[in-house]
Amino acid sequence: MRLVLAGLASLCLVSLAEAGSLVVQPVTVPELKAVYGRVEARDSLAARARVGGTLISLDVSEGDVVTAGQRIAVVRDDKIEFQISALDAQLKALAAQLQNAEAELGRGQTLVEKGVTTSQRLDQLRTQVDVFRNQIAAAEAQRQVVVQQGAEGDVLAPVDGKVLTVPVTKGSVLMAGETVITLGGGGFFLRLSIPERHATLLKEGAPLAVETVDGVLEGRLAKVYPQIQGGRVTADVEVSGLPTDFVDARLLVRVPVGTRQALLVPTTAIHSRSGIDTVRVAYDGEETSRTVVLGERHGEDVEILSGLSGGDAVVLP
Repeated sequence: MRLVLAGLASLCLVSLAEAGSLVVQPVTVPELKAVYGRVEARDSLAARARVGGTLISLDVSEGDVVTAGQRIAVVRDDKIEFQISALDAQLKALAAQLQNAEAELGRGQTLVEKGVTTSQRLDQLRTQVDVFRNQIAAAEAQRQVVVQQGAEGDVLAPVDGKVLTVPVTKGSVLMAGETVITLGGGGFFLRLSIPERHATLLKEGAPLAVETVDGVLEGRLAKVYPQIQGGRVTADVEVSGLPTDFVDARLLVRVPVGTRQALLVPTTAIHSRSGIDTVRVAYDGEETSRTVVLGERHGEDVEILSGLSGGDAVVLP
């Protein structure tokens, strides 16, 4: 029996020596504040109707991804076709008058050569030909303006992005300048609203932790806006892999607003039983169990809120 007990004691001493211990000391950790950020588009632009008329075609809906210059809707004004027809008839009439004036000018030149008419009459005929030519040029320019107005019935996407809202439906009567769709472009980011007492503690470029359904993402504090509204400061966070399925969705963000002292131990040194967390502490060559209250996790370590003091030697497994 004595030999058995001696063997067990030697095994315990060997396991204790192999395990080792860690002397805990206060370390500096970031002070984090949990706030909610909204997923927003960097640029929110409106695709507007350039002419008034009836919306005869609507090619996109909420959530569609579009490219710059893509046709998203067509607005038609029936009066434009009538204006073009009227200008075409006016051009035909002017062309006939010009043809008649040129014939009169030719006969006038013949009569002047024979001495039947005067040079003054010939100058009048030339002036009349120039007037008709200028009228034709003006009518053609006016026709081009009306044709361009008809072409501007195509509503184009101003930038690459995602369609956020479509406040109109097919068949709606629109005025020039009225919004057809609202487009979010320029990428997506998180916008935070933080109490102003933390404004001086925010540093651009600071890393952030963003909690999503798929896990925790690492972000960066990209911009802090100088204007404070309603006692809160606005900041933008850039996140790689940010979920953009739902714009204006809220995500929990932990923002560093300072530093504090904390005691950290490896999570492997924590023993949980019946809802109570304990650690093994070596003191005067003996091991005892201490009940501790756990705080936030910091990587592979966990913060001890109470139960340990600086200088305690925690036995590691």
